[in-house]
Order: sequence, then C-alpha cells, then structure tokens
Amino acid sequence: MQITDVRVRRIEKEGKMKAIVSITLDNEFVIHDIKVIEGEKGMFIAMPSRKAADGEYRDIAHPINSETRDMIQSVILSKYETTALENQGD
Repeated sequence: MQITDVRVRRIEKEGKMKAIVSITLDNEFVIHDIKVIEGEKGMFIAMPSRKAADGEYRDIAHPINSETRDMIQSVILSKYETTALENQGD
C-alpha cells in the first residue's frame, strides 16, 4: 500500500487542531478528515471518527496495526511541515 497523495488544509484558528488532511491510497481509495493535532508530546494524527450514542468517539477508518499507523502519521506530518514552510514565505 502506498500513499499516493496527501492534501493538507491548515486550520488558522487557535487550538490544538492544526490541519485536516485527506490521503489517497494507491491512487484508488481516499480517506478524508484525518486531523493533525498538537499534543503535549508533539504532533500526532487522529483518524476520522463519529460520536456514538454513548457520547464516545469511535474511529470510522483506522489502520489495523501500529506499523501502518506510524507510516501514515509520518507521511502526513512530513507533508504538514512542508506546507508550514511554504506558507512562511507568503
């Protein structure tokens, strides 16, 4: 599986959420609404989720194993940093 496209929409408002990301897998499957969050230990991603009847949030789509999550997170955060540097020139 290859991530063939990453689209970052930066969030300019104050808060922990810094961007909303869409990724394309193998030029065939898209996952929207991945969030880039600034946490106490640095940046991380949160997969798309929905609020359940019990008030808890449940992921709609997510990696099955930690290696895949790490790979997706690495690609997304790298693209996020690249767009941050591009926007500094504006």
